[in-house]
Amino acid sequence: MSAEIINGKQIAEDIKNELKDKVENMVSTKGQPTLAVVLVGEDQASQVYVRNKKRACEYVGIRSLSYELPEATTQEEILALVQELNEREDVHGILVQLPLPAHIDDDLVIMTIDPKKDVDGFHPINVGNLSIGHDGFVSCTPAGIIELMKRSQIEMSGKNCVIVGRSNIVGKPIAMLMIREHATVTVTHSRTKNLPEVCKQADILIVAIGRAKFVTKEFVKEGAVVIDVGINRDENGKLCGDVDFDDCVEVAGAITPVPKGVGPMTIAMLISNCVKAYEKN
Repeated sequence: MSAEIINGKQIAEDIKNELKDKVENMVSTKGQPTLAVVLVGEDQASQVYVRNKKRACEYVGIRSLSYELPEATTQEEILALVQELNEREDVHGILVQLPLPAHIDDDLVIMTIDPKKDVDGFHPINVGNLSIGHDGFVSCTPAGIIELMKRSQIEMSGKNCVIVGRSNIVGKPIAMLMIREHATVTVTHSRTKNLPEVCKQADILIVAIGRAKFVTKEFVKEGAVVIDVGINRDENGKLCGDVDFDDCVEVAGAITPVPKGVGPMTIAMLISNCVKAYEKN
């Protein structure tokens, strides 16, 4: 029996429509929410992401300020721009698109962003708030995964969750969010022994390692929920995830496709974080 396909694109549209209504009702009293987006260099994937983020902002009613800087921009110039945006009362959210060019220290730039405007949820203060269960901005992809499961009526409490990947952007924060949802969590990585056997214990399997079609049906327990965070190109140049979708769809109980799975949720949660920052202003 084929798995239920979790339609992240539709759920993301629903969230954006809810946020659009919310913004429309607030603009008359608070002015327009504003997101400042900083892009350094010519990375094509980053340019696509930024374009999609700006389009989503426009749809919801968020003003976006775009700072597209040349590759040769110095670290001092970027830090000065971030500090200027921190101080502007009409800017509610700041997003610096990663990765930055090699001569710029990503961590230092993230540390410079005001945590109250850190809509990417990468600042150590927001990461710390997540780890101890306090309110703060949660990084967008993990937040999107949780929202995707909640809106798909997927029970997380008491379930065995296995996460493949331990990155600061997805693996670690989704582990903390799943603990918050009362799941029992195992985080696996490149040094994990017997990875397929460990994954096969999962009621919920979340895969975020950046290796095309790495997870096959040998990793998946029958009826498990499979969340694919990967965005890769296969041997034919076609977009695919970290999960071999065609191989796993007959085993899983529910599965996210790539595209139209987790990806649209990431942008929806960025917009949600921006509205949250605006509300708190």
